Amino acid sequence: MVTPRPARADATARTAAVVLVGASLLVVTGLWVAGGGLSALSGWAGGLTSLGRLTGLLASDLLLVQVLLMARIPVVERAVGQDRLARMHRLAGFASFTLLVTHIGLITGGYAAGELPRVPGTLWDLTVGYPGMLLAAAGTACLVLVVVTSVRAARRRLRYESWHLLHLYAYLGVGLALPHQLWTGQEFLLSTLATVYWWTLWAAAAGAVLAFRVGLPVARTLRHDLRVTSVVREDHDVVSVYVTGRRLDRLPVVAGQFLTWRFLTGPGWTRAHPYSLSAAPDGRSLRITVKALGDGSAQVAALRPGTRVVVEGPYGRLTERPRTRRRLAFVGAGVGVTPLRALAEGLPYAPGDAVLIQRGTPLFARELDVLARERGLRVLHLPGPRRAPDSWLCSGPADDRTALLGWVPDVAERDVYVCGPEEWTAAVRRTLVAAGLPAAQLHVESFAW
Repeated sequence: MVTPRPARADATARTAAVVLVGASLLVVTGLWVAGGGLSALSGWAGGLTSLGRLTGLLASDLLLVQVLLMARIPVVERAVGQDRLARMHRLAGFASFTLLVTHIGLITGGYAAGELPRVPGTLWDLTVGYPGMLLAAAGTACLVLVVVTSVRAARRRLRYESWHLLHLYAYLGVGLALPHQLWTGQEFLLSTLATVYWWTLWAAAAGAVLAFRVGLPVARTLRHDLRVTSVVREDHDVVSVYVTGRRLDRLPVVAGQFLTWRFLTGPGWTRAHPYSLSAAPDGRSLRITVKALGDGSAQVAALRPGTRVVVEGPYGRLTERPRTRRRLAFVGAGVGVTPLRALAEGLPYAPGDAVLIQRGTPLFARELDVLARERGLRVLHLPGPRRAPDSWLCSGPADDRTALLGWVPDVAERDVYVCGPEEWTAAVRRTLVAAGLPAAQLHVESFAW
């Protein structure tokens, strides 16, 4: 058994984060009550307006929670991990947007005295006649764009580069909402407590973005002066990029993590791409392995030695940090084996205590053979196409659970690290749960955005 102190600390941090979010929603509701929100429910028009105020407050609160969730705050990122943060961010986003639309409808209905024919004219009057409302309308349009492109069906039709650019409009939408709150939102200026609360929340969100999405990446990039040293082809559409720099032993990155990379090669350098380390960091160089799946990844093969690199991170919870068991299992598909190969090199384990299951075209075959000889890593290659949409395995006589237990009978007693495409990792997760693996011992990173 591995000492689970980091895992316990992370569990505490996750609990604290949930409590803080719940407390913020309670504070907002309390401010609404203190402002006469409950008493205003006695009348039809006043009740609509009052409920509109409440939904607007809750929408604003969750909007800022969204920003904080994706601000890459180190303690939160370490405790939760990017996969789970992204899901929480998406859930908070849809909840906030729903509340925002409800807010607009209720406020308009209240000002229209509940008379449906007056609603269009009232909405127009509110938009053009109240301070900050035109900016708020523009901000709402930005948020609509973000929400629409965040729907799963829409994301599948967009390139990552396009989606990433459109998603930045969320920051503009949040910023355009502030004047509306300042000039027409009575809860913002209802009392000293209300004013302090809202300014603190806005300042925390803005400060977190500036510190952790801008300041820290710039500082680390300047400090380490990262540059490409070589590009090596691993397969017909897969290359490894080697990067070196100054004092890399002081870059707080460990095996299994990823960074977002910008290669300063000309047009398009502003778009960041997340790539995992494919080798355990040694304090002298870093290596990533990239498959050509889009415009940005396809250009990686053409990088020249000396190209400067801007990075954000490191990020990710697919590390030793959540580990609680002595024995390990790594399950990866395609280029998803990259962080698992780094983990197989970087994590401590006894000979025979770790197994790596690799689906698809084998990558790093010679390197994994070396790890098998020198570290006692057991490697299992599973080539060929998936046998069914709901399966993560190739053709074979046994169902997924039976096959897995045949290869790793004690899988429920191990920490299991999984990386690959989103639908494939979901199938692996179902099999592992069916095999009795506790949720705390499953660590997943999927290719999703």
